[in-house]
Amino acid sequence: MSISANYIKIRQEIPKEVTIVLSVKTRTVEEIEEAINAGATDIGQNYVQEAGQMYSALQKKATKVRWHMIGHLQTNKINKALRIFDVIQTVDSAEKAAAIDKRVEGARKRIVPVYIEINIGSEFSKAGIKPAEHEPFEEYIEKLVMDMSKLERIRVEGLMTMGPRFGNPEDVRPYFRRTRKIFERIKALDSPNVDMKYLSMGMTNSYRTAIEEGSNMVRIGTAIFGKRKCDIG
Repeated sequence: MSISANYIKIRQEIPKEVTIVLSVKTRTVEEIEEAINAGATDIGQNYVQEAGQMYSALQKKATKVRWHMIGHLQTNKINKALRIFDVIQTVDSAEKAAAIDKRVEGARKRIVPVYIEINIGSEFSKAGIKPAEHEPFEEYIEKLVMDMSKLERIRVEGLMTMGPRFGNPEDVRPYFRRTRKIFERIKALDSPNVDMKYLSMGMTNSYRTAIEEGSNMVRIGTAIFGKRKCDIG
């Protein structure tokens, strides 16, 4: 199936209130353009430099979609990131939030939506806040949100997690469920500058399970574009 057909098929299969963020790391501009032409509304990129190149190459089409930073954001790349991305999904500390907030005005933006990245499986090889390092974890995240709510130029709008990658997506269900409970707990705080709208969890191998557990934003690459060249062989 073509990229267009793959996107349309998945879009029709999942609830309309679930946002599909295309994971486009290493994809070509032609592939991304085909997906946008098929109706894609949100683009997720892991790397600031690659995102900048894609944005420029797509020209006017780049402005018709929302750009999400879904990779680890280094502090020295924040200025460049804010010129490209509409949403930063990978805030993992109060310090990172403050650094973004400080630079928003220079990027000629009023408010930047951010999500808190949770490494719900406490995996050493992945970024995000690890429960194993911050117990009691729910209270830690709650305090982080309260601290971030005091910043003037960012707004906390969601949580993002990958969850451990298992062959059987059922095995990740408990991790998604715990993340959803944290999301609901923060939503109930009703804090200023906090508008918990998005629970970003689930990828190609797990998005169906994630949606069943409350995700309303999934990040999908392979199921739409096919395997990356580096994954084939």
